[in-house]
Amino acid sequence: MNIEQLREYCLSKKGAFETLPFGPDTLVFKVAEKVFLLVGLGQIDDLSFNVKCDPEYAVELREEFEQTVIPGYHMNKKHWNTVYANRELPDQKLNELIDHSYELIVKSLPAKIREGLQ
Repeated sequence: MNIEQLREYCLSKKGAFETLPFGPDTLVFKVAEKVFLLVGLGQIDDLSFNVKCDPEYAVELREEFEQTVIPGYHMNKKHWNTVYANRELPDQKLNELIDHSYELIVKSLPAKIREGLQ
C-alpha cells in the first residue's frame, strides 16, 4: 500500500473527507468532523498511519504484530494505533483496520448523523 492508495481508500468511505488541520505535513481523514485516520505526507519508504481502535483489540494487534502495530504516536495510546504498511500485514488487513476505525467513529455519532451516512 502506498499513500495514494491509502488516501483513495479513506475517501471511498461514506461521508469521509480530508483536511490539514495540523499544518501541511499531516493529512487527516474525518467523518462528520471526527478523525478516523491521520497520516504524515512526508512518508515514502516506510508508510505508517494512525487509526482508532477498540482498546482490547488494540492490545491484541500490538501483541500479534509487534513490528507493525504500535501504540498511537502522539495520540491516546489506549484508543489509537500507529500501523506500518508493507510490513507484516497485507493490504486487505490494513483496509480492515481502517474500516474498524471508521466504524468506531460512525458508531459514536448522533443517530441523525449516522442515518445520513447509511
